[in-house]
Amino acid sequence: MTTVDGVQPAWHDWIVTNLRRGCNRQSMIESMVQAQFDAAFASTCIECIAKDMKNGASSRLSPSEPYRYEAGRIASGNIIALSDFTVKVAFRLNRPDVVLLEGFMSNAECDELVALSRQKLLPSTIVDPQSGDTKIIAARSSEGTYFQRGENELVRRLERRMSELMNWPVERGEGIQILYYRVGAEYRPHFDYFPVQDPGSAPHLAKGGQRVATLVMYLNDVADGGGTFFPNIGLNVTPLCGSALYFAYANSMSQVDPATLHGGSPVLAGEKWIATKWLRQNQYGG
Repeated sequence: MTTVDGVQPAWHDWIVTNLRRGCNRQSMIESMVQAQFDAAFASTCIECIAKDMKNGASSRLSPSEPYRYEAGRIASGNIIALSDFTVKVAFRLNRPDVVLLEGFMSNAECDELVALSRQKLLPSTIVDPQSGDTKIIAARSSEGTYFQRGENELVRRLERRMSELMNWPVERGEGIQILYYRVGAEYRPHFDYFPVQDPGSAPHLAKGGQRVATLVMYLNDVADGGGTFFPNIGLNVTPLCGSALYFAYANSMSQVDPATLHGGSPVLAGEKWIATKWLRQNQYGG
């Protein structure tokens, strides 16, 4: 099989998917150039992969094949001793890979992160699947803000803890996103990974590859509603201050797991604060 050095698995899949859809190759090259690829290199990638497809060669799984589950990143056992914290495992699912952890953050840490976030909240956005731009939609009615990696001492401490818990380098993770939900606010079902068939995914995949897992940290107790629910598996997680919900959705073969479709139920009473960390395949920048 022809190989093309420097092409991340997610980009390989993006090219294959768009060739199968019959997309114009020049438009594909232009999309890759917008994501900082050299035009000649992008053209070579597309031609080589197209040749492999014509010859029936493939080193990767078809997106249509069932998702293949691999060993989880979080250590086994009911109690996990980290360098600065000991957390309890409330439950584990294997398919999909979901772990709920109790006592991941102290109440004081939760309160401090909320206090740092209140003063800079903005309406939450999503990634447009066609353009890749961020936009505000009715399906996501929260407010939010963002902390760059290593932005302050609290963020650095939490990042070290998350890295140790998930056995994943800090450099291969996005910054921490904060979301605030008032009564009635919700986030309808969605995937955290970037669908490779969507043109708007290209610039995001170029910054560190596919998202592979999520850690949602609950920063307060919610009086009613506000759970994180997974409609495909019938799971609803109640937000409790200091707990954290981990779920993974991309394997080493760059498949993504549709069973991790999830959403945030409307807050019925009180308010809801969460912090979210997304892991990437490669070192993340941007």
